[in-house]
Amino acid sequence: MFHLTFRQLSVFESVARNSSFSRAAEEMHLTQPAVSMQIKQLEENVGLPLFEQMGKKIFLTEAGKELYHYSKMIAQQLAEASLVLSELKGLERGKLNISVVSTANYFAPQLLAQFCSQHPEINVSLNVGNRESVLKQLHDNEVDLAILGRPPEGIDVEAHIFMENRLVIIAAGGHPLAAERHIPASRFQNETFIMREQGSGTRLATEKFFSSHNVLVKTGMEMSTNEAVKQAVQAGMGLGILSMDTVLLEVETGRLKILDVEDFPIIRHWYIVHRQNKRLSGVAEAFKTFLLTKK
Repeated sequence: MFHLTFRQLSVFESVARNSSFSRAAEEMHLTQPAVSMQIKQLEENVGLPLFEQMGKKIFLTEAGKELYHYSKMIAQQLAEASLVLSELKGLERGKLNISVVSTANYFAPQLLAQFCSQHPEINVSLNVGNRESVLKQLHDNEVDLAILGRPPEGIDVEAHIFMENRLVIIAAGGHPLAAERHIPASRFQNETFIMREQGSGTRLATEKFFSSHNVLVKTGMEMSTNEAVKQAVQAGMGLGILSMDTVLLEVETGRLKILDVEDFPIIRHWYIVHRQNKRLSGVAEAFKTFLLTKK
């Protein structure tokens, strides 16, 4: 087993291709003695002469011919690797691994589609889950970026606001409150609400709002998904509070109604998050910039 460096191999390849130490030195921006030193060290490592000189010309030995064959393949592979890395920097290729909480999945695909239309060769892996699963992926460094409704605690992250998250109170289309305007918070005393699960950002914001208005609401059911909340509200089982992004289709079709409530919508924010000091790929950095600069 002999040891050689990429530097020695690249110098050897240039000398062999040019059949000249001087031309190789010029090509590699080295002095001729420096080229000769690299070849001497390579021959010592290999244990065989690689060139033989006849008159003023140099020729490859049998060992030199064999090494030149492999050096050309290695040089080609290094050139391909350099091209791939350059393309990644230029966003011609690459992969983005992103995780989003379920509520963000109502708008995240549209944002990713816009980004990918600008960089069509990029491959995207979109993971959708509840807050707990997204935080675990973030903690385990399994994703480049995450979209969350509030930054996590207990994990060193960088979190940047990129979009508003408006929470609204929803009711079935035929609910008595659907036709009223400027409804005060006090009107919801003892109203039944279909709530998201404990620990949900939406649930926390709901409880904080009614507590600040000294209003006691009843929890009719707890649901772990936005879709389940919407279905229960449509069935007349109670009112709900969800992100406006999640109910636009049902509102357009008349299946749900956004109530006109004082001090609503509750303005929260969406964050793009990654582990602190994480070295983002060119693709991940570009998507982060895309979100933060998007109008």
